[in-house]
Amino acid sequence: YTDTNLKRIRTHAGYSQSELAKEAGVSLRQIQLLEQRQRDINKAQAGSVMRLARALGCGIEDLLE
Repeated sequence: YTDTNLKRIRTHAGYSQSELAKEAGVSLRQIQLLEQRQRDINKAQAGSVMRLARALGCGIEDLLE
């Protein structure tokens, strides 16, 4: 079992889940569900993924699994 790309990039960027939620304007719960693979980031709303990518300084494709 490996970390999701989201979690790997988030921890590399030095963000906690709640910091990233605030920075990206995405709910903390959504980030938790994505990182626990209870929600598929490939099927998440494009706007949310875009905001996460922007906050993390990476491409949308970097976050997809």
